[in-house]
Amino acid sequence: MCWSATADLVAGTGIAAVGVASVALALRRPRDLPLAALPLLLGVHQIVEAAVWSNGGGTGPATVAWAVIALPLLALWVPAAVLCAAPPRARRRLLVPLVAGAATAAALAHALATRTVTAEIRGHTVGYSLGLPQAELVVVGYLLATIGSLLLSGDRGLVLFGLLVGFGAAVSLVLWRQEYISTWCAFAAVCSVVLLFWVRRGGIPARRHDLG
Repeated sequence: MCWSATADLVAGTGIAAVGVASVALALRRPRDLPLAALPLLLGVHQIVEAAVWSNGGGTGPATVAWAVIALPLLALWVPAAVLCAAPPRARRRLLVPLVAGAATAAALAHALATRTVTAEIRGHTVGYSLGLPQAELVVVGYLLATIGSLLLSGDRGLVLFGLLVGFGAAVSLVLWRQEYISTWCAFAAVCSVVLLFWVRRGGIPARRHDLG
């Protein structure tokens, strides 16, 4: 992903289709729907980035839409979705990433409302700039909210997804430091197809043995 508008469009369409199938399977278990819908959201996110490519980057509506999904929306969506799907005994520990996600989402939403987000085409990647104050603290909160909630879920499938996303975050940071956000989001979108298999096997039954 992130190599061109066509790559983002094709990948986004495929991942969104997986998300539609995942949502259809989860309709009988409403508590699993937010997680089941994550591939759909990430697929749409890649399609939005295809529009960013087509516009040559810049500060237009596609760039803003991409940033809104990538930053405040996902920071809150992922921990809230994990908490929704989790059995009662796991919910207390999942409040930590949820609170981190809410605080991070609030900070990112404020930044998007008061600053200008810019996209720049850099070869085969897209770099986004927002000029966040205390960016390191925001990144820590974001990682705790997203990866942390998956790892603390106690469910093997979600822990696997969290490990894959965490690996993608590390690789993206090392290889594409300036384009980190874009490449990591693309990696997470591809990995989210794991959630289709998670939904097919029944999500997190309340009686399932907890990992931690």
